[in-house]
Amino acid sequence: MEKDLFKEVQQRTQLAFTNQMEMLLFYLSDDQVYGINVFKIIEVIECPSTVVKMPYSQHSVKGTIDFRGKAVIVIDIGEFLGMETQDFRNTLSYVIVCEYNNNIQGLIIKNPESLITRSWEEIKSPTGILSKSGYLTAIAYNDNNEMIQILDIEKILVEILGMETKVSDEFIQKASDSDLCKYHVLVVDDSKAARSLIESVLEQLNFSYESFSSATEALALLESDPRAKNRFCMAICDIEMPGIDGFTFTRKVRSHPDLKDLYILLHSSMSNPTNMSKAKLVGANSFAAKFQPDALAAEVINAIKQIEGKN
Repeated sequence: MEKDLFKEVQQRTQLAFTNQMEMLLFYLSDDQVYGINVFKIIEVIECPSTVVKMPYSQHSVKGTIDFRGKAVIVIDIGEFLGMETQDFRNTLSYVIVCEYNNNIQGLIIKNPESLITRSWEEIKSPTGILSKSGYLTAIAYNDNNEMIQILDIEKILVEILGMETKVSDEFIQKASDSDLCKYHVLVVDDSKAARSLIESVLEQLNFSYESFSSATEALALLESDPRAKNRFCMAICDIEMPGIDGFTFTRKVRSHPDLKDLYILLHSSMSNPTNMSKAKLVGANSFAAKFQPDALAAEVINAIKQIEGKN
């Protein structure tokens, strides 16, 4: 039994190095299939009978539950998206307890379905009418050829819980002591909310930047433009993205003779120590958890110091 468990854990860990993602499929009140990266999940539990209401909270925040001795906010993401409210008080419902950006939240769902593994190449950015949904970041298909909708959970949480975007004066001062405006940064993230935060931090630090929602497109630019290796001082790249993920992007950059020295900062809501270690293993220079402006500012300023030290 222990050998089987060890093998399963090892296989899941290795997915990060093969451009694959394991998803938990689940249903909301609209009975459509949705997916979430297993690496973001702490546990899936039955919704407790006791949910403590929070005064003056956003309507889709249903309150807090006791999870392992801690108060965890639970959110009906279906209700936030305009669906029928999940009647968790009278019907069997579930909570996906997950970690985003160093914070633990609970997502109320109708029920979980199964686990599947898909290559990031099989996970596509939405097109046509689907692309008009501001909360849909990718689509895939299950074994029955049913569409799996992968929501931009980061954007949803930002809109529900808010997001700090101001860089503290300490880092603004550090940036002003250097001539940072000459540096140009490559930003790669499929989440609009995450790109907006990164861009805001860079603007406050007086950097210029170029943003992409796809690592595939960003890599194509780097490989096709002979000036690219001198054009960007660094890349700030998400990990979870359709097409190729941030780990694969990093490996491909490191294997390219003209790009191998590009400074890469992986920036992810999967903020546990395991992913920090994986970032180093694939060749990233550093790692920062998402939606922490000061932490991102500190990493960027530190990167420039390292880059200048080499020149």
